[in-house]
Amino acid sequence: MAWPVPSLQPYRQRILLRAAFLSLAAATVGLAISVLQQEKQLSYQSYAQSFRKTQDQLGATLRHPTGQLALLNPPAAAPGSELHPLLLPFPALDFDDQYKVQQAVAMSGCLAQVGEHGSICTGIGNNPWAGGFIYVAGTFDSAQLVPHPKREVSVDQAHRVVLKVAMRGAQYHWIAPFEQPVEGVESRGGMQGRLTGFTAADAGRPNARPVRDFRGWIWQSPVCTDAAMPPDDARCRHSTFFSVRLPVGVLQDALFDKARPVWPPEDLDKIGVHLAVLGPGDGAPLLDTARDRVAPGFRLTDLRAQLLPGETLRISKTGGPELLRLEGAADSTATASPLLARLVRRLPVTASDAPLTGSMVIATPLGNYTLELHGDARSVNQNLSVVATRVSWFVGAMLGALLLAWLVVEVGIIRRITALTRRADSVAQTVKGSSELAQQDFSDLRGQDELGVLARCLQDLLRRVREDAEREAIRAEQERDMWHAVGHEIMSPLQSLMALHGAEGNQSKRYIERMQQAVRILYGSASPSEAFQSSAMQLEDVDLDAFLQSVAANASCAGIAGVCYDGPGAAVMVRADEHALEDVITHILQNAARHREAGSTIRITLEAGERNAAVGIHNQGMPIAEEMLDKVFEYGVSSQDGGAAGSRGQGLFVAKTYMAKMGGTIAAHNVAGGVAFTLNLQRS
Repeated sequence: MAWPVPSLQPYRQRILLRAAFLSLAAATVGLAISVLQQEKQLSYQSYAQSFRKTQDQLGATLRHPTGQLALLNPPAAAPGSELHPLLLPFPALDFDDQYKVQQAVAMSGCLAQVGEHGSICTGIGNNPWAGGFIYVAGTFDSAQLVPHPKREVSVDQAHRVVLKVAMRGAQYHWIAPFEQPVEGVESRGGMQGRLTGFTAADAGRPNARPVRDFRGWIWQSPVCTDAAMPPDDARCRHSTFFSVRLPVGVLQDALFDKARPVWPPEDLDKIGVHLAVLGPGDGAPLLDTARDRVAPGFRLTDLRAQLLPGETLRISKTGGPELLRLEGAADSTATASPLLARLVRRLPVTASDAPLTGSMVIATPLGNYTLELHGDARSVNQNLSVVATRVSWFVGAMLGALLLAWLVVEVGIIRRITALTRRADSVAQTVKGSSELAQQDFSDLRGQDELGVLARCLQDLLRRVREDAEREAIRAEQERDMWHAVGHEIMSPLQSLMALHGAEGNQSKRYIERMQQAVRILYGSASPSEAFQSSAMQLEDVDLDAFLQSVAANASCAGIAGVCYDGPGAAVMVRADEHALEDVITHILQNAARHREAGSTIRITLEAGERNAAVGIHNQGMPIAEEMLDKVFEYGVSSQDGGAAGSRGQGLFVAKTYMAKMGGTIAAHNVAGGVAFTLNLQRS
C-alpha cells in the first residue's frame, strides 16, 4: 500500500524562514570557532617568537650592570627595612672623585631611593685584597652646608653624617662632620669638603682623633633644585652628593684568618647599615634610613614580570647549585569554561605545541651564571580559553538575539498567518451556508499591525458574505414559493387540456404531456438550474430513426420551419427518455433557427454504430467563437446580450443536463459554413 506523500507547498515559506534562522545561528557559531582556530594558530606562532624574545630580554637585562649586581647579590629570604651592603662588580670605589663615584654607582645600579629626595648605595668590592671596607654613597637635598670650624670641639653646629654598622655581634658607630673646604683644591662651583669620621664615643671630646681608615667627601651643587629660585634665597635647597669608605674591623680581620678568604662574606645579607644626615642643631634628620622608606633596587625576582604563564626561569652558578627558580604568574582572577577549554585543545593547528627550551651563559667578574628558560606552548590554550570564555558571552548574546527574533516572527507572525490560512481554507472548503459562516471568527487575531488589519478585513468580508448568503437563502425561498405557485396554476389548465385532447392519435396530446413533465420538474424546485439537475429520467428503448422522423415532421408545429431529416431508414434502438430527448433536440433546433441564415435548411442526420448512435444537427450561419464552444452549455450563457429574442441561456444547459442523465454526450463545433451539434446515445 502506497502512502500519500504530503505536499510541502503550504509550508515552504515557513521552512525557508526557519532554515534562514538556523543558518544564521550556525554561521555565528562557525564564525566564532573559525576565528578561535585562527587565533590559536597565530597565538602559537606568536608565542614561539615571544619566547625567543623573552630569552633575549632576560639575557640583556642580566648583562646590564644592574642585572649583574642582582646576580652577584641573590635575594634575601625576607628583605627587611635595614640596608645591606651589595657586592659590587668592581674591586673598590674611587671615593674621593665625585664623577668617578657617581659613574660607578650609576653603572652598577646600586642606588636605592630613600624618601622623596634622597638616594643611597651601600656596597663592598668584589676583591677581598682591596681591604675590608664598606662603601656608602648617596644624595640628599639641604640648605647651604654649614662646616665644622677648626679647633671647635662640638660637632652639633655643623652638617654631619651618622653611620652605624652591625655585623656578627659587633657594632660600629661613626659621626662625620662636614669640614671646611681644603685649600688648594678646586671646588668647581658650589661647596666641597671632607667628612672626617669620629667614633661616636670620641665625637665632641677635646683632642679627639679621627678614625684613621675612615674616608669621606661631600659635594654640594651651587644650583637650587628649584631652578626658578635664586641661589642666595634662604629657602634654596641644593642637591648634595657624598661618598664614604667605612673600615670594618671584622671584615679586615677575616682576611687573615684563613689561607684563602671566602669572598664575598657568607653573611653579607646579615650586615646592617644605618645612615642619617643631620643639620646644625637638634633638628630632624635631612636623611634617615631608619625613618625614610628605602625603595629596593632591581632584584632577580623582578624578572618574574617578564615571564608568561607556564614559563620557568632557572638561574644557577655554572657548574654549581641552582640559585633561583621563577615561574610566570598566572592570572588567578581569569577563569575559563571547561567546555571551551576542551574545545580549544581540540582545534587543529599546524604549529607544534611541544615545550620550548633555551639557555644562555652570563659572564660576571666573579664567574659565569647559566640561565635556563622553559616554556610550554600549551599554556596558550589556557590563555585562549580565558579569552574565548569572555567572547562566548557576546556569541551567546547574538544567538539569544537570533532566538528572540525567531520567537517574535514565529509567535507574532507565523502563528497568526497559520491561523489565518487555516480558517480561510476552512471557509473556502467547508462553508455551505450562513450557519457555517457564523462559526468562523477572526476577532482573536485582530490588532494594530498588518496581520491585525488583515484579520479585521477578513472578519468584515466574512460578515458581508454571511449577509449575502442570508439574502440568497431568502431569495431562493421566495423563488421556490413562486415556482410552487406557478406550477400549481399551470397544472390545472393542463389537466383540462389533457381531458380535451387526450385521445390516441391526437398530436396535441404529445405536447401537453411534455408540458406536464416540465411543470412537474420545476414544481417544488428552488431554481430552474436545480430543477433540471434534480430531474429523474425514465429510460426505455426508443427507435431513434422513427423518433427523429417524427421530430422533423412536427418541427413546424413548434415554430421551426425548414427542418429535414436524413437517416438510414431502418430502426436504430437506443436507451433514452423520449420526452427529455425531444426537449434536447427541440432546444438545439430553436438555437439553430435563431442563428441560421435566412431561408436555409436545418439538417438532422443519424449514424448508427455498434455501441453508439450519433445524431448531427447542422445549420448554416455564423460560427461560434472558439472560446465559447464549451461555455454555451453553461447555465445563463447566451450569445445574445441581455437575453435578446427570449434567449436566457437555458436551452443548451437543459440539453447537456438531459443528455448526461441519459448516459449520452453533446458537443458543438464549427464546420464549413455553419455550426454542428453532435449527440451520442448508447445503443440498446
